[in-house]
Amino acid sequence: MQQLILEDYAISVGDISRVLPLFLSERSYSSLLILMDENTRRDCFPLLEPLLPDGTPRQIIEIPAGETHKTVSTCETIWAAMLHAGADRKALLLNLGGGVIGDMGGFCAVTFKRGIDFVQIPTTLLSQVDASIGGKLGIDFGGVKNSIGVFRNPQAVFIDPRFLQTLSKRELYSGFAEVIKHALIADPGHWETIQSGDPAALAGDTQTILRSLGIKQTIVQADPFEKGIRKALNFGHTVGHAVEAWSLQTDRPLLHGEAVALGMIAEAHLSNQLTRLPDRALGDISRYLLHTYQLNALPEDCFPDFIERMQNDKKNAGGRINCSLLEAPGGARIDQYVSEEDIQRSLRYFNACVLRLGTRRE
Repeated sequence: MQQLILEDYAISVGDISRVLPLFLSERSYSSLLILMDENTRRDCFPLLEPLLPDGTPRQIIEIPAGETHKTVSTCETIWAAMLHAGADRKALLLNLGGGVIGDMGGFCAVTFKRGIDFVQIPTTLLSQVDASIGGKLGIDFGGVKNSIGVFRNPQAVFIDPRFLQTLSKRELYSGFAEVIKHALIADPGHWETIQSGDPAALAGDTQTILRSLGIKQTIVQADPFEKGIRKALNFGHTVGHAVEAWSLQTDRPLLHGEAVALGMIAEAHLSNQLTRLPDRALGDISRYLLHTYQLNALPEDCFPDFIERMQNDKKNAGGRINCSLLEAPGGARIDQYVSEEDIQRSLRYFNACVLRLGTRRE
């Protein structure tokens, strides 16, 4: 078991069979609420259930899986279940699942009776390396991802790599996109390692998780409320979030990491044009991501839809689209304002790359 100690909580990485029962025994919670979806109830709860104390009342709250359910309506279901269980302000909410469960569960916890404690038990690589640090909680609203939310840290995070064995290859690779992003914005040596390694092996490796967490920990501790350098973590997300939200309304929705991979290609092109990312680095990023992910060209008639969604992004200021770009692998530039024409060119670049390079590594 290894730990990352943050300012007011710890992230434990490894077999949680001893540390989670110890954590619960040291606190006098009146009841336990366990939030999960149907997938984590089937695949992950059997690992968690034996670790829960027998003497504390517990209530399972199950919600449908998927980003499309990260809504106010689902929050109402969760709050109603908490009330029905008789939860008071000394209750603890355990969020067992991926990023949707962690984001929405934490949001429901801090708004229920003006705030109850919550613990994150992330079960996907995406939530383990990304959502477990930073205290961002929230839901999607009005077709815009994470547009309603707060900053609040959990009491603890427990990361058990065994949960990754329950994931499909597609889900595992989705989380690996955030590992790639962390390397590209802050760790050029790790980017070199990633390019020369096998994605499947790296994605399930505990040391990969720890290295990625270390990058995010350093950035978040330097800027807890995203006023400066923390914005670098948005690389790939301005374009990625817009395309992801659009895709959820189609019959071929993208996973979050797939959309971020697409966004990183487009925003690497923006970096090449606006912040002098070298041509070779742009080519390396584009080739690697298209070799790793199954991505399709985007319909040009949807470009205005993507841009409209980007214009609603919470990072914008003065009506201008704000991106975090790269000047080199490992070197991020924040607060880079881009035009609609820049975005359109980057999307056309992505489409051209798909036609030229789009082959998935198997």
